[in-house]
Amino acid sequence: MHLDISFQMLTNNETKLINSLVKKKFRQKYNKFIVEGVKIIGELRNGPVKIHKIFSTDPSVFPDENLIELISENELKKISQLVQPNTVLALCEIPDEKPIQTEGLILVLDDVRDPGNLGTIIRMADWFGIEQILCSNETVDLYNPKVIQATMGSFLRVQINYTDLNEFFKNYKNPVLGTFMKGENIYETQIPKNAAIVLGNEANGISEELNSFMTDKISIPRFGKSQMTESLNVAMATAIILSQSASQNFKK
Repeated sequence: MHLDISFQMLTNNETKLINSLVKKKFRQKYNKFIVEGVKIIGELRNGPVKIHKIFSTDPSVFPDENLIELISENELKKISQLVQPNTVLALCEIPDEKPIQTEGLILVLDDVRDPGNLGTIIRMADWFGIEQILCSNETVDLYNPKVIQATMGSFLRVQINYTDLNEFFKNYKNPVLGTFMKGENIYETQIPKNAAIVLGNEANGISEELNSFMTDKISIPRFGKSQMTESLNVAMATAIILSQSASQNFKK
């Protein structure tokens, strides 16, 4: 049976809008962000995020989706932020932030700037069952396309909040564990179930103004003899710390 498949042309306004969302100021202006990839968008369709439109080069993707618009590969290249565009891109509405929770184990990111790091940290949090990440206002925006891509859909399952960390810690009553080059060995530290674990900027670590809020300083010891590796990537450090925390709870 012959299928009559008609591909649409993107309007200039659609192209300009979608490409402008690479920048935070336009994401905030239009309250929109983009998501690429069949897997992530498949999860989006079953989640709380509102989808405005889905652009796809493949008629067989989401055949029951009434928001889908078929476009050519050349049209997709005009709006994709990937070197090798996927077959599908969604234009979505940025949801309202949920209220910050103070109970449980939360991750706190102080001025983490690399989109790949934030996206990977969100995936780590999802993997290890961390339900909330609190970010400084200087931390890279969650809805940066590179962050969204790096999360592989985990941003849908981990609550992300942005706030002034100084103000937050003034009223925070649980232990605050800061990650430093010199601190208590993470493998000899008991990580509380109700606590904040703070990870700092890729180059400068935790800011001096937050130091006074740290109740404990923790460190991942170096086992190798080489001194060439000066520090761990912040996402790697997150994975090690969360794995150690999970190990402690598993043994109980």
